[in-house]
Amino acid sequence: MEKTMKMAVPLAGGLLSMHFGHCEKMAILDVNVETKKIETRVDAVPPPHEPGVIPQWLAGLGVHCILAGGMGQRALDIFTQNGIQVVVGAPRAQPEVVVQAFLDGTLVCGTNGCNHESM
Repeated sequence: MEKTMKMAVPLAGGLLSMHFGHCEKMAILDVNVETKKIETRVDAVPPPHEPGVIPQWLAGLGVHCILAGGMGQRALDIFTQNGIQVVVGAPRAQPEVVVQAFLDGTLVCGTNGCNHESM
């Protein structure tokens, strides 16, 4: 098992965006799965939102998991096809707070915040 894992958090106004496809930036965090600590964070501007583009972009960056507020079913399927774990219903908070809660097993997720039936 790898010691580090890449996680992504879509951002709007510096906080987790409730819809990944409309994010301004994507926080990419390298986490140490053994120590459960965040090692680095880089904010990247995602490509324009079109079906399949962001999942493929994140897969190309080596992302293993995305924490999002909401996501349509088609996007969920595309992320899965690209080997990326998806956690939806994450709260609007700073990306480090959300990722650390995920690592600690204390992340409380609500319902999928996306109201789109298809994307």
